[in-house]
This record gives sequence, structure tokens and C-alpha cells, in this order.
Amino acid sequence: MRFPNLSKPSRASALANWSFPCAVLVALGLAMTSPVTDQDVRAEGVPQAASQATGSQSVADDRSILPGPSSGVASADLLGLSGRLRAVMGTPDALLENPLLKLLLAESGSEGLPASWAKLATPDGDSLTVVTLVPFEEAGKAGFTEYHVGSWPSATESVANARYAPPRGFIGVTAENQETSVSEHFKMRDFLTHDQGNVWPKVLVIRPTLLDKLELLRAELEREGLPSRLHVMSGFRTPQYNAQAVGKGGRAKHSRHMYGDAADVFVDADGDGMMDDLNKDGKITVADARVLRAAAERVEAQYPTLVGGLSAYPANSAHGPFVHVDTRGVKARW
Repeated sequence: MRFPNLSKPSRASALANWSFPCAVLVALGLAMTSPVTDQDVRAEGVPQAASQATGSQSVADDRSILPGPSSGVASADLLGLSGRLRAVMGTPDALLENPLLKLLLAESGSEGLPASWAKLATPDGDSLTVVTLVPFEEAGKAGFTEYHVGSWPSATESVANARYAPPRGFIGVTAENQETSVSEHFKMRDFLTHDQGNVWPKVLVIRPTLLDKLELLRAELEREGLPSRLHVMSGFRTPQYNAQAVGKGGRAKHSRHMYGDAADVFVDADGDGMMDDLNKDGKITVADARVLRAAAERVEAQYPTLVGGLSAYPANSAHGPFVHVDTRGVKARW
């Protein structure tokens, strides 16, 4: 599958090519009526993943397992396999397909704007934010023309593999809402593309399956008695940013980072900006990244619905060792 030229657009036309038919971005936690397939990206929701992992009844089979909005408390399904998700995301149409979230949005008076995102309480007293994604075809009129993004594969090029279908919607991140929690230990700002620092609002694509996997990875490290604070070195990458370093020894042309289901991470409990000495040999090397990758392998073995790519990388002149983690839906190692 060939990617189009991702040359940097002018400010006036930066998002002009964002209107295209494509699969909907994951609507985390929404009640859905079809099983997960490669051709149905909408069905890649955490409630169904939880059903597959535990053998419990799916949300599609019994919508009553989700509490009504008036209860004010999020159901366990909305919190993911880890129990630590703190955001449910979907385009306006996708959210309104769920009668429970539709009622919540109506009761809250939310118009889908970042300043008015509706919230539910979690059983432990935290909050779950209902994040309304901005449809890409509405990006221009929504005020995102200053933020350069680039192009995903066309619908024709991605039809052979639904995993590479362009996302339909994105989170509009502002300087004010960037601290919004998307899971217990991660915030929106952790996954922003590392360019255009002074341009707001920004575009963010992130899939809840990635958040769930990272939270479960933290829990696995804790279970092993290892430090568990994960630092996201690289999260979402816009296509134009990813294209700047594509090539031998650089970024993959088809990088999962462009689709919001990949992150490069390392353990940084002491906050020094480098991988911790996980194997206790007194050195910081790729061997420590391999300890982290092994923990991620154990997570995948326990939660096969979160299978994806894993790879340990050594340090270079720009960064220390780290591990790539993604939830592409098929096992990949390199």
C-alpha cells in the first residue's frame, strides 16, 4: 500500500484534504452490535474486548449492564480491561448511537465542545470524560486550519486493510484541556505530536486499546516489583510529522503512531528522562528495554484482544532505550 505525498500544506489548505470516507475511530465503551473484524473498526471497543477476555456477556447482548446516565456512575465496561480508562471517545454520530450516552449528553447540556464535555463518576470517585471527537470533514470550520497534519492513505488504498483506514475523527486539544485524563496515569498532553508547539488547538488521535494496554503494562510491572511509571516518548504522530524521518533506520512509512494505537515508552520512576535500570546491572542499556518488552509480552498473553507490535530499541545520540507498544490487532515483532 503506497502512501501519498505528505508535503506540508499551506495554512489555508492544511486540512482541505481531510474530508474522505473512512472507518470510524474507536468509540470506546459504546454499546455495539457487531463483533470485532478487520473490516469493522467501529467494533473495536473495550466492552467487547472485555467480553472476549472474561467470557462475560457482551454489551451488544445486554445493554442493561451499563448504568443509565442518571446514576452518575460509569460501568466497569467503560473503564476497560484495566479498570483505569478515564475517557470514552466517539464522533457525535457514534456517541448518539448509544442511547445511554445520548441521554447523558442531553441531560448535561453538552454541545460536544471541549469546555463542556460531559462526565460520569467512576466507582473509586474519579471521573470519566465523554470526549466528542471532531469529524475530520468539519476540521476547517472547527478552527484547526493553523495546525498542519498531512494526509493518511486514501480510502481506495486502505480498503485492502482496514487497520490503515484514516481515522474519522480527532480530539481537539487546547492549552486549557490538555491536562484531561484519558486513563488513570495518562493525560492528553502525553500523546501529542512533538511539533508546532505554539499552535493551538492541536489534533490528537488516540485509541482506547492503547491506553488500556499501557495501564495493564504498568500493573504488570508493579506485580513484578519493578518501578512502573511509564514515560511516553512518542505517542500520536501526524502524517506530515511522521514523514519527516521515514527511511532506513528511521520511522516506518506505515507507522501505527499515525493511527493513535502506538506509543514509544520507557520506565522513568526517578524522573531523570531516561530508562531506569530494570535489570539491576548498574547500567542503562537495551537489556532494560527488553525487561519492559517481556512485561508487555505477558500482558498480551493474558489479554489477546490487545495484541500488537512490540520491539525493544537501544539508545542512540537522541534518546535512551525504549519499547514500542501498539495494538494493531495482529502480533508483530522486529
